[in-house]
Amino acid sequence: MILTTERLVLRPWEDRDAESLYEYAKDERVGPAAGWPPHTDVENSRQIIRTVFAAEETYAVCRKEDGRAIGCVSLMRGSRSRLKLPETEGELGCWLGVPFWGQGIIPEALRELIRHAFRDLELQTLWYGWFDGNEKSARVQGKLGFSYDRAEPDVWWPLVNETHTHHFSKLTREAWLNGFQYRRCTSAESQAALQLAWEVFLEYESPDYSPEGTETFRRFLRDENSLSRIEYAGAFDGKQLIGMIGFRPSDRHICFFFVKGSYHRLGVGTRLFRAVLERYPGGPLTVNSSPYGLPFYKSLGFTEEDSEQTVHGIRFTPMILHM
Repeated sequence: MILTTERLVLRPWEDRDAESLYEYAKDERVGPAAGWPPHTDVENSRQIIRTVFAAEETYAVCRKEDGRAIGCVSLMRGSRSRLKLPETEGELGCWLGVPFWGQGIIPEALRELIRHAFRDLELQTLWYGWFDGNEKSARVQGKLGFSYDRAEPDVWWPLVNETHTHHFSKLTREAWLNGFQYRRCTSAESQAALQLAWEVFLEYESPDYSPEGTETFRRFLRDENSLSRIEYAGAFDGKQLIGMIGFRPSDRHICFFFVKGSYHRLGVGTRLFRAVLERYPGGPLTVNSSPYGLPFYKSLGFTEEDSEQTVHGIRFTPMILHM
């Protein structure tokens, strides 16, 4: 499994990462705060890669620009976790090389791992633990929406031969979904929304169209006169735009409606649509649905006004929702 974010690639650890791992894991500011001793040499790091980091759902955190491993995030499911959880729950772990602290890298990596856990693996609860005094970890869990659960004092940690107070917080799938924001896009976010529309279109809708249809859609995304009459609303997971609607208020027409593929089947589109309805109450809404989007619009209550049509290579079905 390889996971990606705007800046990062999360991938399995490999032997070739041993030198990079040693460079960051030898620092005494890294390991002990996470419950393990500093690495002693490159061979020690290589053995850790082959044993500890070979575990399921353990990822090297790499920057896209160079692919070099600079940290680690992991998901320990069920009985494999240190908390011996039910199989519907998991525990997160993480660390990052000191030169990359303060850049928001671990929150970005963990946000994607959380999405993977709740959406792909269908877990129901995630746990996050940290030692007393580890303020960086405490801040991270707060940024990700975790709720404080409890503290366990005097926990013996054999790897570092120390006793710690261990704090725990948790995040449920429901709380994660309820933490998404649905709001009007800023000017800069509107450009990101159009980019999202293009990327999702290429992946899910372009296969239903001829090359002419794909080119027609691409030109529409660059038609400043048409775009100037459209307002954009977005769904956000933290700072990440995960869904968008382009709505033309003048005739109450939905021009764009796309959700990032990795967030499909989570109700994001439905919640985003409801947010637009709240902002623009009133008469009927119309949309020209692609073949791919037809079942979704029907689930929202839209009905077909006419049979499928093709114009300049674009296949669509005119639909209406009576309010």
